[in-house]
Amino acid sequence: MSGLAKYLLERGCDVAGSDIKDSKYVDKLRKLGAVVHIGHKAENLPDDCVVVASTAIREDNPELMKARKLGLKVYHRSDLLAEISKMDDKFFIGYSGTHGKTTTSGLASYVMELAGYEPSFVVGGIIPEIGVNAQSTNGKYFAAELDESDGTIVKYSPNICVINNLEPDHLDFYKDGMKSLMATFEKFISNLSENSIVLINNDCEALNQLHGHKTMSFGLNEADYTAKNIVFGQDCTTFDVYLKGEFLTSLSIILRGKHNVYNALAVVASLHLAGVDIEKVKRHFTTFTGMGRRFQKVAEFDGITVYDDYAHHPTEIKATLSSAVGFKNRKIVAVFQPHRFTRLKNLWDDFLGAFEGVDRVVVTDVYAASEDPIEGVNSGKFAQDLRCKINVPVDYIAGDIKTVATELFPSLDSGDVIIGLGAGTITALGKELAAVNEEMVNVAS
Repeated sequence: MSGLAKYLLERGCDVAGSDIKDSKYVDKLRKLGAVVHIGHKAENLPDDCVVVASTAIREDNPELMKARKLGLKVYHRSDLLAEISKMDDKFFIGYSGTHGKTTTSGLASYVMELAGYEPSFVVGGIIPEIGVNAQSTNGKYFAAELDESDGTIVKYSPNICVINNLEPDHLDFYKDGMKSLMATFEKFISNLSENSIVLINNDCEALNQLHGHKTMSFGLNEADYTAKNIVFGQDCTTFDVYLKGEFLTSLSIILRGKHNVYNALAVVASLHLAGVDIEKVKRHFTTFTGMGRRFQKVAEFDGITVYDDYAHHPTEIKATLSSAVGFKNRKIVAVFQPHRFTRLKNLWDDFLGAFEGVDRVVVTDVYAASEDPIEGVNSGKFAQDLRCKINVPVDYIAGDIKTVATELFPSLDSGDVIIGLGAGTITALGKELAAVNEEMVNVAS
């Protein structure tokens, strides 16, 4: 929501809202002119406004309840993003799929910005080198991350739509699993204009089952755009891009892992199809360090390095942990905060198989988001089952992240690599571990 708010503020709109606590994002919005209240209260809502809410906002939210009572227009977040995408007749590139949509939309926005294309964009995380998650400009292109979690993706009409992959997720909404997810994407692409292009990952089996529209493909095997001669180096990954068998360009990225080859290839393909000069943007791929919370180094002390990663699906966790293989002769400690009771319940067995290759796993309490607990679904039980699955120590630490950091710290050794995994408060783990270390140093001195 902060990205949409920033976008509207830059277009001269009056924007107000509320959040549960102050943050750097709130501060930035205030500096742009937004009125941001801390705490959700009915009195925060003016009597004459348009209300925008996301799926995460419960119906018993006092501001939403007041809006309904007053008969105010209430729009979903997706409605606003869809309207923004139509402004000024921009060329709209949408990035979607179960995994990788934040990285691909952010990378595309980043390389276009640095190459001077002045893109407008709304993405799902902060682009570190730019420091924003959205901007409104006079440039030709508009890039956005298209969320499929609640089915609202059907509202968008991009000129080019990238679908990175499709896997079971958000099963609280997609009750029939892949069947209902595929039906949503079928509806989405069937609504696109006949001049639009759907760009799919040809190595994803599910995507090859989609029908009903003009498609182009990317992949590491047979595809229109292929990545060949891939070399995973210590400091970077290089590969050549071919278009229908003909050499297009060479690329170098510093992002780790095979999944990021797919991500970079998807961006190259989408921008090439959109008319962007690839030779003009290619050098900027090398300087992209990743989106915030994507294997992001957040703390380093006493020989211990802490990374933060948004991974909250088994496939994402596997991909993140595979990226840690390059840390030779260092102990990898995965600290996992399950995100939502429904996801943990529905993907329980998949999560159990996601932690191969680490030296230790620490499980924290479930981050519920807007959900109520589910009987029998809890982190203690998950940790117990995980101990029977893998041959490394598995610990369960209850409490908030500060408590987790305090209890975890004494067992850490110099050289350890700590990777926080999850979409919730686990992002504060690095800060809290660093604070405990500083406290220990002060006591010792």
